[in-house]
Amino acid sequence: MQAHEIMIKQVYKVKETDTVRSVIERFIEYRISGLPIVNERNEIVSYVSDGDIMRYIGKHRDVVVDSIYYVAVFKGDQEDFEQRAQRLLDLNVKEIGKKKVYTVSWDEEIENIAAILGKKQIKKLPVERNGVLVGIISRGDVIRHSFKSFL
Repeated sequence: MQAHEIMIKQVYKVKETDTVRSVIERFIEYRISGLPIVNERNEIVSYVSDGDIMRYIGKHRDVVVDSIYYVAVFKGDQEDFEQRAQRLLDLNVKEIGKKKVYTVSWDEEIENIAAILGKKQIKKLPVERNGVLVGIISRGDVIRHSFKSFL
C-alpha cells in the first residue's frame, strides 16, 4: 500500500506569510494539531504543531551556566502568560515552525511511512509529489489501513 492510497487529500495548511493567529484559528476550527506551512507554489517550507505553541507560551525558567572561567545567567520570562500568548498571535508562522520537515513521496510504501513516524516520533507526515504538497498521513491513518483487514 502506498501513501497516495491512504493519505488525506484535503490538507489544511497555512501560507508562509500568515500569523500564528491563523494557525490557532485552524487548530480550533478543524480540531487538528499541526499544519504544513507552504509558499505560493504550494511547496512545504516549514511545519507548525501544537508542541511549537506550547513551547512558546510555557514558562521559561532562568538558566545558569557555570564554568571555570565565567558564570552566565539567561533570564527566563519577564512577562506573564497572557502577555506571551498575546504576543504569539502576531508572530509570523515561520518564527515558531520547524524548519526541518520530514515528508514522504506520494508513492512511498506504508511500512516505510510507519517507520518514519515511529522513529522520528512525529504525528503526521506531509505527502509530496514533484515537490508540491498533495496530502498528509497521520499515525492513525497508518494504523487504520494496516489493521482493517485483520479486525
